[in-house]
Amino acid sequence: MSIKTISSREVYRNPWASVREDIIERSDGSRGLYGVMDKDPACIVLPIEHTPEGDFVWLVRQFRYPVQNAFFELPQGGWETPDVDTEEMARGELREETGLVAERMTHLTDLWIAYGAMRQSHAVFLAEGLTQGPAERDAEEHDMTVHRVAVAEFEAMLLDGRIMDNCTAAAWGVYLVWRARQS
Repeated sequence: MSIKTISSREVYRNPWASVREDIIERSDGSRGLYGVMDKDPACIVLPIEHTPEGDFVWLVRQFRYPVQNAFFELPQGGWETPDVDTEEMARGELREETGLVAERMTHLTDLWIAYGAMRQSHAVFLAEGLTQGPAERDAEEHDMTVHRVAVAEFEAMLLDGRIMDNCTAAAWGVYLVWRARQS
């Protein structure tokens, strides 16, 4: 099954995203309108600290304007450029948001973010061998806080509503599958 684009027009643009409206034709010949937000590639980083006491996940908590609430999530973001080295971006986002520097970065996979309405890929990285340094946050991250939580607590947060970010949940699921295949 496919959908053919008949015409496309940009209806909005800012430095972070553009929105277009496409007139489409479905495989049955019917036509429709599709609204699409286009954004440059992004990344999400799963910083895991392995200790004798157990494993810990580093999270950030920040206010998310569209939903008018603050939640915990994995460090993530983009650089508003189409041609970016995703590992460099992941290292930069990790350092910017948490101050952490990773000795090892493992690219786990790439995912689409909300591909029913938006065209943006998300590179998923595992960060290990962490060293703490100063955070270098952007102005819009002024209220961001950093939290180190045990894996059991992190998983509880995924179920009790403290984490509602689908990208964080997806990254954790990808990590669990990847880890299971390492043995």
